[in-house]
Amino acid sequence: MMSLSTADNSHREDERPDPEAILQRYKLRDSDVGVPTPASLDDASDPQMSRGRLRVYLGASAGVGKTYAMLNEGCRRKERGTDVVIGFVETHGRAQTKSQIGELEIIPRQRIPYRGVVLEEMDIDAVLARHPQVALVDELAHTNAAGSRHRKRYKDVRELLDAGIDVITTLNVQHLESLNDLVASITGIRVRETLPDSVLDQADEVELVDIAPRALRQRMQHGNIYPPSA
Repeated sequence: MMSLSTADNSHREDERPDPEAILQRYKLRDSDVGVPTPASLDDASDPQMSRGRLRVYLGASAGVGKTYAMLNEGCRRKERGTDVVIGFVETHGRAQTKSQIGELEIIPRQRIPYRGVVLEEMDIDAVLARHPQVALVDELAHTNAAGSRHRKRYKDVRELLDAGIDVITTLNVQHLESLNDLVASITGIRVRETLPDSVLDQADEVELVDIAPRALRQRMQHGNIYPPSA
């Protein structure tokens, strides 16, 4: 069910979550769940299933390429004739990530007034009305603005799945509730946006995305993760 995608597994720092440990801890290997690996993860689907399938790009940290991979997969599926839309994507100003949007259809965001500002969230009703075969929804652990139908984005995703829409999404390991204390002990920062581990357990496919710490630092230095401040 899970395939491991890493740019370089060498030079791993001891304090960073190890992909192999995550695979074992959450029992996401095919041998753990007794499900054969599909010939192609991109086309893995069961036409007899009424509920949509959930595919998660699980990142070891911000900037490893989850959103890039999600958009890239969406483009490949579209090229093969699948009806794919972007329900919500956050590029964080990264030119390389934005370039992967290509010709994918983007569902306009819902604008929600909040304390004198306007916040933008996924318009779940618009996605449901459009009813594509596949919806790309970034940042699964995101907390929606006050006034949204659901407090958390993963509940928006559940509604799409219940409507028979396949969803491809992204998540960083530090947002899993069970790792909250560990992350805080390592970084000194407590992650506020979390989701229950059961959400990941219920995914049909999980792909771990990681790169070597040295490569991640280079991306940061080059402004490929967070644009340089003016």
